[in-house]
Amino acid sequence: MTRTLCSFPTTRPARSRKCTRRTGLLWTLAAGGALLGAAGTAQAQGPGRAPIDSRDARLKLVRLEQRLNNQLPVDTQFRDEDGREVRLHEYFGRKPVMLMLIQFRCTNLCVAQLQTLIGSLRELKFTPGKEFTLLIVSIDPRENAELAKGMKTSALEQYGRPAGAAGWHWLTGTQQSVDRLASAVGFHYFYDDRTDQYAHPDGVILSTPEGKIARYFFKLDYAPSGLRLGLVEAASHKIGTPLDAIALLCFHYNPLTGKYAVAIMRLVQLGAIVTVLTLAVGIGVMKRRERSVRLA
Repeated sequence: MTRTLCSFPTTRPARSRKCTRRTGLLWTLAAGGALLGAAGTAQAQGPGRAPIDSRDARLKLVRLEQRLNNQLPVDTQFRDEDGREVRLHEYFGRKPVMLMLIQFRCTNLCVAQLQTLIGSLRELKFTPGKEFTLLIVSIDPRENAELAKGMKTSALEQYGRPAGAAGWHWLTGTQQSVDRLASAVGFHYFYDDRTDQYAHPDGVILSTPEGKIARYFFKLDYAPSGLRLGLVEAASHKIGTPLDAIALLCFHYNPLTGKYAVAIMRLVQLGAIVTVLTLAVGIGVMKRRERSVRLA
């Protein structure tokens, strides 16, 4: 999956252009950033600041480890974009939750992540606050509510749906809070105090209303169709339409790829059922015609 180093600029980056949806190009650029970042001489682990000298070992440790069905630490405390102290459980209980961990001031992978996500959200018929809750959590404990507020305003302008503001939250927290959440979702990242940069993976994580991890999407491939089906499943089919239920009969989630793929055996089974029903109807029609001819 995609991973790179996030720089820590002294000024806020310019607003992102409209998402081009060319996720292949974004993935390539992010991967290039990872190779450039890997040229550093040492990397330090966030929680323990443990030095790691090997480039290969450093890159292997930066990953998104899928922990499906793991319980999120909903009692963990953060601060929202308005500066209010909150606990994660305030965002759970009624709707499925979409989660992304980034550094707000990152100008490399995080920009690509946000652009890709916003592009997918614009195509997704579901809206934050209505069918699901969206949380963007900073992995940098130095970032604050003021920055989070500005990020939210910029993202909403690109998203184009003001109604989504009520269900889209940008959180910052202490190192302990961030590490606790990151550990629960399998988000392995590192901070290098020599270069003042983060190395981290990309990904969108879906959770059930109860806080159980349901789906992962990564490699900057957050397809609107996949996000929709993932949210429907995470909500136990309490959102969506009958067409979504039919689609889920034909598609299944593959955790290795983070995508929904055609379920061949299900299609074969459905095809067999349709064939049997068609034959039964045909036989019934033929018998009715025969009966009509005899009566005539």
